[in-house]
Amino acid sequence: MALGLALSLLAPPAAAQASFAEVKAAHKVSDFILLDRQGQVLQTLRLDMQRRSLAWVPLAEMSPALLTAMLLGEDQRFYAHSGVDWAAVASAGFGNLWNTRTRGASTITMQLAGLLDDGLARPSGGRSLGQKLGQAWQAGRLERNWSKAQILEAYLNSVPFRGEVIGILALSQTLFGKHPSGLTTQEAALAAALVRAPNAAPVRVAERACALLKLQGVAANCAAVQGQVEALLARPASPLQGEALAPHYARQVLKADGPPRQASSLDAGLQRQALNLLRQQLAELSGRNVEDGAVLVLDRASGAVLAWVGSSGDDYSSAAQVDGVLARRQPGSTLKPFIYQLALEKKLITAASWLDDSAAQISTPSGLYLPQNYDKTFRGYVSARAALGNSLNVPAVKLTAMLGVDPLFERLNALGLGLRESAGFYGLSLALGSAEVSLLKLTQAYRTLANDRSPAAFIVADMLADNNARALTFGLDSPLATSGFAAVKTGTSKDMRDNWCLGFSERFVVGVWVGNASGAPMHGVSGISGAAPIWAGLMRHLHRGRPSRAPQPPAGVLHQRVEFEAQREPSREEWFVAGTEQALMRSTAQMGARAAMGIASPRDGSIFALDPDIPPQAQRIRFEGQTGLWELNGKALGRGASWQWAPKPGKHRLRLLDARGQVLQAVVFEVRGAELLKKP
Repeated sequence: MALGLALSLLAPPAAAQASFAEVKAAHKVSDFILLDRQGQVLQTLRLDMQRRSLAWVPLAEMSPALLTAMLLGEDQRFYAHSGVDWAAVASAGFGNLWNTRTRGASTITMQLAGLLDDGLARPSGGRSLGQKLGQAWQAGRLERNWSKAQILEAYLNSVPFRGEVIGILALSQTLFGKHPSGLTTQEAALAAALVRAPNAAPVRVAERACALLKLQGVAANCAAVQGQVEALLARPASPLQGEALAPHYARQVLKADGPPRQASSLDAGLQRQALNLLRQQLAELSGRNVEDGAVLVLDRASGAVLAWVGSSGDDYSSAAQVDGVLARRQPGSTLKPFIYQLALEKKLITAASWLDDSAAQISTPSGLYLPQNYDKTFRGYVSARAALGNSLNVPAVKLTAMLGVDPLFERLNALGLGLRESAGFYGLSLALGSAEVSLLKLTQAYRTLANDRSPAAFIVADMLADNNARALTFGLDSPLATSGFAAVKTGTSKDMRDNWCLGFSERFVVGVWVGNASGAPMHGVSGISGAAPIWAGLMRHLHRGRPSRAPQPPAGVLHQRVEFEAQREPSREEWFVAGTEQALMRSTAQMGARAAMGIASPRDGSIFALDPDIPPQAQRIRFEGQTGLWELNGKALGRGASWQWAPKPGKHRLRLLDARGQVLQAVVFEVRGAELLKKP
């Protein structure tokens, strides 16, 4: 009684003591759990590298053997004392209570008080007398305000064990590879032994564990226990239990200041399917120098991420930590749909327009650009639908030359691709995917195209979904052929370093990349043989039992039959932006060269510079486009498919009118420099 009175007089002023619920709520973990949209565990990720502490475990979920070993080892009179075990103090000697070299009569409640109050934390040199008194005082308060079960539960979730390991769940999973509920009598004895001497040599830990077993009447071979302890403590920590399905996505969304279990938009079943399809395809490609890949699935309506596979995993890739969804790589032909969309918007082409797929030398500031197709062959005049469907390079480059690199560059950045260099840096090679983009940004751009209700976007989607349009290059039974509606495009970068497959259905947008994180080229792997089978497998999985339906046409598009002169392509029903429809497409060279529905040159916003050192007759601006009436600044010039004009400084408005007097297209351009005077 006198000693208790002395403690009350010497104790520091009472501060507010946290309740059990508050301590449990404030429990900090080092490893956070990512859940899918249904609450299934997807991934556990460690964010705190200073300590290893896992989720709070209720007392009812701990092995009875563990509770027995802990009480025997640390506080045999736990249920009899009120915070300080005075009987133990008397037995061990009063001074033992304050001994800095051993716990002695320090109870579980006193130890918990030291763990909960930073001011009572044990320093390396041991606690001072004042700290010991404060610890004993706080232990008494805990006993008055908490139940014994709460004290024991909080202690086991907060006590340091070995090295960085804090709490029974971290110890149980990293050392034994199991939950605390499954600890055996011997494992529980080892856990209790580590509390007393967390970083002691294995022989000392084994001695204490063996002693605890004997206290329980368990016959133990101490030599065997020592061998098991040495083996356990020497081996690397066991990985945390559960699947590791989304490590890269977990790094993006898990927050260290958030709850231990954090929800996500991912679908565990879809994530598992995407990962399995990727690994199966890489196995099929074994021997072709390809080990990496990435998959992204978005909800078309909301944009929510449903699957994010950043890598094939440690067992498949030498660079498994690289997130292939975020890494920037050249996208190849997957940018072509945006070129055609822009050309359709500007009414330079229709889906039926002839485009010239022949050898070309295109002059650029850095020299002549000679685009070639993937198979090194040319197909002559083909419709825009066939050119996009068969992923022909030359028509795409020529279209970009007509559009101008700057407008295409601006469009791609408006789609969120975030191109790092300038339009001039890429030049016309931008049409073939020379700019580096990430799978994330590219898939999001395809989602934008999918949800764009403009006539041009609708027609491009229809072209990408047309299996007949791509039959010349890919055949009719390629992986791109789906049972329901799906718009899809493949791409392969220079030297086969990357291949892609991007596309969307009624409800989903799927992007796939296959290649090597190192940038090493693959051997004979293209988009259709590398990424496309994964894309197709996911589309089948996503639409099992519910086929994808084609979108309804928006206002501003017309559907009519079109004939192709000389039957260069079979007649078909075709979609047109209203005002550009044609019933007959001529296939002459002249029509092929000027198939654009409007002005091919000059482009809108062009700037021409006059050179006073060049004879005036050598400086002419050539207007080119569809046959019609050329009108400059409101004055008619003449009729034809082209017109030569002697330039004059200033800004000019050029219009091209059809036979009915309707404006096919109007552009504004500027001429800079001294006015060219006619010779007398």
